[in-house]
Amino acid sequence: MPIAGSPKKLAQDVAHGFQQFTQASLRQYTVEDLRVLLFNLNFVLRDLRGKQIPLEEIEGLKDKNNKIRRINQAINIIQSFASTKGLKI
Repeated sequence: MPIAGSPKKLAQDVAHGFQQFTQASLRQYTVEDLRVLLFNLNFVLRDLRGKQIPLEEIEGLKDKNNKIRRINQAINIIQSFASTKGLKI
């Protein structure tokens, strides 16, 4: 099943915690869809890491770190799923 909507928006939803991936939910995607997801997750991750937040804003730093954690977790789940299925991503 192809990705519904914009892949970049899906990656941003993962960062905000609105969407999460599991091994079961990834079965619906093709190899090309998984490649597009990984590309967009890495794109959003680079944008987040480049954001400058003043050290005085503790909540802003926590929010940024949580988004980075969610994206890293999604990337790890997708890579793990691909390796167990023997897919080349």
